Amino acid sequence: MKRVSVFGATGSIGQNTLDLIARDRDAYDVVALTGGGNIDQLSKDAKALQAEVAVTAYPEKLDELRNALAGSGVEAAAGPEAIAEAADRPADWIMSAIVGAAGLVPGLRALRHGTTLALANKESLVTAGPHLMAEAKRHGARILPVDSEHSAVFQGLVGENIEDVERIVITASGGALRDWPLEQLGAATLADACAHPNWDMGQRITIDSASMFNKALELIETREFFDVAPEQIEAVVHPQSLIHALVGFRDGALMAHIGPPDMRHAIGYALHWPDRKHLPVARLDLAQIATLEFRPACEKRWPALRLAREVMHLRGLAGACFNAAKESALDAFIAGQIGFLTMTEVVERTLEQTQAREGLDSATVSLDNILAVDHLSRIRAVEIAAQLAGAHTD
Repeated sequence: MKRVSVFGATGSIGQNTLDLIARDRDAYDVVALTGGGNIDQLSKDAKALQAEVAVTAYPEKLDELRNALAGSGVEAAAGPEAIAEAADRPADWIMSAIVGAAGLVPGLRALRHGTTLALANKESLVTAGPHLMAEAKRHGARILPVDSEHSAVFQGLVGENIEDVERIVITASGGALRDWPLEQLGAATLADACAHPNWDMGQRITIDSASMFNKALELIETREFFDVAPEQIEAVVHPQSLIHALVGFRDGALMAHIGPPDMRHAIGYALHWPDRKHLPVARLDLAQIATLEFRPACEKRWPALRLAREVMHLRGLAGACFNAAKESALDAFIAGQIGFLTMTEVVERTLEQTQAREGLDSATVSLDNILAVDHLSRIRAVEIAAQLAGAHTD
């Protein structure tokens, strides 16, 4: 039996992972499940899959979790350190699906044990790409991409030489506001940004889709995971969301990965790798689809893409600053403190100020420095958001 843990088990990636595990229950021994405040879901899954331990990120929820698990034989724990300790438990395969920079430390802990890390946490590669990849190499661990775009690239490179790659094209749905006139974007409300035309996702990722910050993160991830130059990475809007990525080679060939917009495809590929096994996903009827549409990913409409290119050129600790500022700007937008377009302005100013003070491109990339820049950038972004909110009010 393969020993598996799922970090971020109560989110959409985690739930899809548990769905696949439950369908082949005899093949897996579940070690740890971690979640946030949804204790009901976390406890139900931990009992159903007979996990060794269930961990909530919130210490104040520990008693609730213990009560929910009473008599089940499943251990209960709480807090960030308990999540990191869960990553130390022996496992063959760990899904890293915690949202935000909080996923970095447990992912690093897992790699230090030589564990295969299925990485759905964008922020780990964005904030600490070189450090993360070096740790995997040092400990003989493997990182498998779970973002649908990077899984598509990974699959497109099977049997290929990365030196033969001319370009990598990452597709984007365009989000809720893709058809809005450019001059109206500044008036977009929280409800507008959350109305995704293709999927029902969580609030934060849906807003990131509308602003293209999610795609900005993915461009940086591509740079770090596949070690290609920023100039080789492109983004294109593909409203049907059926082609997840394309790999272009120096002979002009373009390999496209096409599949249904179902995360169980990328999750299943990582779970079963290097084998392919049956997955309960829809089979595409190409005649019914008939047309595949592509549009330019305009950086004037989505300036987050321009900032991503700056971060890819700076490297160093720029990704940690970018991600922290993005998360803080998103918090401010959700709270109604700043407008939709102001999120990009907050991130850009935070990058400029932090680069000027800390030299993000030249500082040593260590875990301590990554966490320090993350902390400082959040403080600066909150201050900048407050300043911009006041200026817009005046």
